[in-house]
Amino acid sequence: MSLASPDRPDAVFAHGSFRRFWSSRVLSTMAFQLQGVAVGWQIYALTHSTLALGLVGLVQYLPMLALTILIGHVVDRYDRRRIATACQLVAGSATALLAIGSFAGWLTPPVIFAAVAVIGASRAFEMPTMQSLLPGLVPQRATIVGPALGGFIYVVGPEAPYACAALLSLAASVLSWSIRMERPAPRREPVSLASLFSGYGFIRHHPIVLGSISLDLFAVLLGGATALLPVYARDILHTGPWGLGLLRSGPAMGALAMSVWLARRPLRRCVGATMFKAVIVFGLATIVFALSQSLWLSTLAMVTLGAADVISVVIRSSFVQLSTPDHMRGRVSAVNSMFVGTSNQLGEFESGVTATLFGTVPAVILGGVGTILVALLWMRLFPALRKADTLEGVQPRSS
Repeated sequence: MSLASPDRPDAVFAHGSFRRFWSSRVLSTMAFQLQGVAVGWQIYALTHSTLALGLVGLVQYLPMLALTILIGHVVDRYDRRRIATACQLVAGSATALLAIGSFAGWLTPPVIFAAVAVIGASRAFEMPTMQSLLPGLVPQRATIVGPALGGFIYVVGPEAPYACAALLSLAASVLSWSIRMERPAPRREPVSLASLFSGYGFIRHHPIVLGSISLDLFAVLLGGATALLPVYARDILHTGPWGLGLLRSGPAMGALAMSVWLARRPLRRCVGATMFKAVIVFGLATIVFALSQSLWLSTLAMVTLGAADVISVVIRSSFVQLSTPDHMRGRVSAVNSMFVGTSNQLGEFESGVTATLFGTVPAVILGGVGTILVALLWMRLFPALRKADTLEGVQPRSS
C-alpha cells in the first residue's frame, strides 16, 4: 500500500492543496540537497579537513537532539501548515546568508557552521511536520536533481547553488502557506510530563518499531559515507563539483529505481527478513564504494546503496505510520526524525572523526563492515522483527 495516499482519513486536503503540498516537499528537498553539495565542497576547499566535514553533520544534529521533545508537542498542538511555512522561511534566509557571504568573500567556516545549525533546527521542525500532514517518502526526483544541479552550477561559484536553494525554500514556504484542509485539526491533549515523553514510550512498547528504527539508526550511523564524498571526489576520484553532485545523486537514483519496482511489486511477505537483507546489501555496497577508484563504479555502488536503503526506509516508515494514531503522530514522528537525523547527521560526524583517525578509505571500510555486523546482531536481539511477515499486520511468521 502507498504511504502517501491522500485517501488516508488523517490527510483530507482541500481541492488542489495536495498538489501544493507535494510541490512544497519537492522544492524544500531540492533546496536542502543543493545546499548540502555546496557546503560539503566549500568546507573541504577551505579547510582540507575530514573532521570539518564531520562537524557539518554534528551542527545539524545537535539542534534536533535538543528540540525533539518540544518539536513533537508543537507539531501536535499547532497549525502544521504554519510551522512548515516558518521552517522553510528560516532555512531560505540562512541559505541566502551563505549566498551573500560567498559572493562578498567574507564567508568563513564558523559562519557556515552557524548557518547550517540554523538550517538543521528548521529541518528538525519541518520533517515531522510534513510527515504528520501526510505520511510518505521524500520525493526521490528532488534528491536526484538537487545534488546534480548543485554540483553543476557550483562551477559559477558557491553563491550560485546557495542562491538557488534559498529561492526554492522561499517558494516552498509560499506553497505550504497556501495548503488548505477540509477537516479541522483534532483537539490536542493538555501538556504534561507523560505526554512530553509519550513518543518515546510508544516506540519503546512496540518492539518491532523499536527494532526497525534502531537498526536503521546504527546501520546508517556506521555505514554512511556521505560526509566524505568531497574527499573522494577531489582527492581519490580526481573529479570536480559535478562529480560530487553525481555521487550525491547516486543513492537517490537507486532509491527511485527501487521505489518504481516496489510500486509494481509491493512488499507482501517476509518484510522483516527483507529489511535485514537490505541492510546487509547496504553494508556491502559501502565497502565497494570505499575501495573503488573509478567514478562510475563508485556511482554504481552509491546507486546500489540507495536502492537497498529505500527498502529499509519503506518498511520502517510503514511500521511507524501504520501503528501510530493521528493524535500522537507529531510526537512519534519527531522521535523517528531524531533517529533518522542521528543516523544521517551524526553519522557524518562519525565518518569525519574516523577518517581523521584512520584515513578516509579505512574509515569507510570499517563503516561497511560495522553495518553488516549490526544487522547480524539485530537479527538475534529482535527476533520479532526478523519474523515480521507483513507491513499491515506486523505479525511474526510461525517458525
